Amino acid sequence: MEANRGQNGIQQLLAAEQDAQHIVNAARNAKMARLKQAKEEAEKEIAEYRAQVEYEFKKKVAESSGYSGANVKRLETETDAKINHLKNEAARISHDVVQMLLKNVTTVRN
Repeated sequence: MEANRGQNGIQQLLAAEQDAQHIVNAARNAKMARLKQAKEEAEKEIAEYRAQVEYEFKKKVAESSGYSGANVKRLETETDAKINHLKNEAARISHDVVQMLLKNVTTVRN
């Protein structure tokens, strides 16, 4: 009986060891699955973030490009207005300037 009882105890230990091994394997598989899922989620978040940053970058580039075009147009308009103003002023005072120059050139000083 003692031998049968010892044999029965060994069988129980082996069964418990196999159960423990199954539990460890299941935990390891669950851990690996969770790590794989976390990696996939992280890659998805990275792709979304990259797309968002790239979209914002392209948007800013488009805005600055358009804004530069608007600046160029505004500067051209302002420059044309200033040139026209100077031409009008020159036309307005050109007669007086010519008279002053003629007076100074034809006046003799000793």
